[in-house]
Amino acid sequence: MCPQRREEPALRSGRTSALYFTGLSRNTFLLAFASFFADISTEMLYPVLPVFLTQTLKATGSIVGLVDGFAQATQNIVQGFSGALSDKLRKRKSIALAGYLLAAAAKPLMGLSPVWQGVFGARLLDRLGAGVRAAPRDALIASSVDEKDRGRAFGLEGAGDNAGAFLGPLLAIFLLYALHTGIRAIFYLAIIPGLLAFFMVLLVQEHPAAVAAKSKTDVSLWQFPKSYWKYLLVTALFGLGNSSNAFLILRTQEIGASLEMTILIYAAFNLVAALISYPAGSLSDRRDRKHILLISFVIFLITYLGFALAQNIFLVAALFVFYGLYQGIFRAVGKALASDFVPEHLRASGVGWYGTTVGLLQLAASVVAGLLWDRIGHAAVFYYGAAFAAVGSIGLLLLIPAAHDRGSGIRDVD
Repeated sequence: MCPQRREEPALRSGRTSALYFTGLSRNTFLLAFASFFADISTEMLYPVLPVFLTQTLKATGSIVGLVDGFAQATQNIVQGFSGALSDKLRKRKSIALAGYLLAAAAKPLMGLSPVWQGVFGARLLDRLGAGVRAAPRDALIASSVDEKDRGRAFGLEGAGDNAGAFLGPLLAIFLLYALHTGIRAIFYLAIIPGLLAFFMVLLVQEHPAAVAAKSKTDVSLWQFPKSYWKYLLVTALFGLGNSSNAFLILRTQEIGASLEMTILIYAAFNLVAALISYPAGSLSDRRDRKHILLISFVIFLITYLGFALAQNIFLVAALFVFYGLYQGIFRAVGKALASDFVPEHLRASGVGWYGTTVGLLQLAASVVAGLLWDRIGHAAVFYYGAAFAAVGSIGLLLLIPAAHDRGSGIRDVD
């Protein structure tokens, strides 16, 4: 009897760990690893890209906003069309694979460019691939689990994505400062994790029977319920102030951080996002996603006000890391909530057009932020973002019903 008693805590611990990941499938983990490698590829470049543009290629702050804003907008606009195509053809995996391969191949082209216009073109190509893959990948994630586990499925993918975003900048630091690799070579090496992401998706199993059954489904925009359009409106209100994170990086350097320190801060930001993503998604399966998402809006508001006012490098660093909570929660819960409003046969389109809304408004916000940065003052960028975070928070509270009132996306459509 005694030995059995001694084993009970370990058994309970094992059962608790298993329960924590209950409902997740093999596909869920493969797609999370695909996001992990893809984001290593992307994020080993992201913190050095503003520096490469402004210091190596002598571009202005407005150009940084233009390049990143249009790139992110391209990614998210394409999501809507690739999602609609994926729903119409009932093919998720092949479209996602094409996107992963295109994004990986575009990375070295940025480093080869002698002018910012070349970086602009290559960055657009990179984000085009990211946009092509995103909606069908998210539809694969949503269909790989039961509805009750959808938040944790997107949370796991978000954890993989943000873990890659944490390791990517650290890899860049190692290459730049330990191996003394040139900044252009970082862009060339980024193709390796990009190809690893492609191979992860190759291992995903798509279920052809379910695909064939829905081959003639109507996927027009008019099929979406009113509650979905209200959610897009709230996303747009918030997104008007959600400019590129490149301005956070530039502000951090402006306060006095070295390139190495800036990259470390950015890595810590992504680590926090990775750590919060799965717990936030899992919590949203048990609580109203609306209120979990509202927390991310409030975190954004606090961070942007802090960046506008702070003059101390340690406070700026703390705020940047705190901002990781927003990143992790918003990515996981925002997509899961978008999925809740639509039935399965519209899932790729629903999540895709949600991403399109995020991207279009980020483009607008980044262009405005670039103009504010150059012509009015750097703090104005963050006051502007904080103001629309407040507007978006009010919209979320007023326009989106509680979970028990809105029901599932399928019931809403019917």
